[in-house]
Amino acid sequence: MPELHLIFFLITRMRKNHRTRQGFIIFALEKQKLIAYCIHVLKTLLTPQKMANNSFALKLVECPRDAMQGLHGFIPTATKIKYLNALLAVNFHTLDFGSFVSPKAIPQLRDTAEVLEQLQPSQSELLAIVANLKGAEQAAQYKRIKYLGFPLSVSETFQKRNTNKSIEESMLLLSELQDLCHKHDKILVVYISMGFGNPYGELYAPNMVGEFVQKLDQLKVQIVSLSDTTGVAKPELITELYETLLPAFPHLEIGAHFHSVPQRITEKIKSAYEAGCRRFDGAMRGFGGCPMAADDLTGNLPTEALVAYFRSKNIELGINEIAFEDAYKMSASVFAEEIRQSL
Repeated sequence: MPELHLIFFLITRMRKNHRTRQGFIIFALEKQKLIAYCIHVLKTLLTPQKMANNSFALKLVECPRDAMQGLHGFIPTATKIKYLNALLAVNFHTLDFGSFVSPKAIPQLRDTAEVLEQLQPSQSELLAIVANLKGAEQAAQYKRIKYLGFPLSVSETFQKRNTNKSIEESMLLLSELQDLCHKHDKILVVYISMGFGNPYGELYAPNMVGEFVQKLDQLKVQIVSLSDTTGVAKPELITELYETLLPAFPHLEIGAHFHSVPQRITEKIKSAYEAGCRRFDGAMRGFGGCPMAADDLTGNLPTEALVAYFRSKNIELGINEIAFEDAYKMSASVFAEEIRQSL
């Protein structure tokens, strides 16, 4: 059976990697996790690509929140509502639509609650970013929101800049957030920021990412997204991380939130997908970037580039193609000033 040949190949590869990167993936060879992964592979091979409730084997997460948050000019609330409703019509798996954070930190998103009240029904699930317990408690009151996202950084400097907390304090907060999510029937999504390196000269090694994922697994976090916050990820590192972490934690959903310069977009998508990643974040036209990371923003992966790549692989995404084109056209007016400045 080809499935068994594949499993044998994966086991052989893990053993080979163990000899060359012992400290990084020793946990990937634990007996129970290896057995679980074999079961996971068989289920993946034998399960149809399209599943119920718009849940496809590959998940696209559209991130207008990330695209907007660093803009200097305030986008009118009515414009946000119209644009987000256009994106909801596309039926992405998830819409990262806003954040419940201090308006002093991110003034662009100070109207998130007002915008939420005007969003139309959709197959897409809603995700909101939070940075502290107060914001999470606010977000948890809205039944429409399914996911609460929290940025956890491998970089101590960035964690302080982004959430005004240390990594240790953030880990303690995550435990509280997980309890809150269980109480309100939400799902916590943790972004591992600076997951491929940082611009601050701080120590970084791939095994640090593995250690963070292991800690999140102990907290019963279900979804983790590796974030290339400043666009520094190289294909080799992308491949290494996903080929290591996915087999080691087959019960977790490990996604990709990449930022990138234009010439490296396709190689990043290709590296993550071929290494097994099946959850990708993007933003129309590639706008965005974290204003807390650096003075110069590195944009998100353009959603249109993600769609084009997966179309070329004949992968069904479950999106409304006409609505996608309409939303793409609308994004030109929403981000008109950004487009003008880039010319």
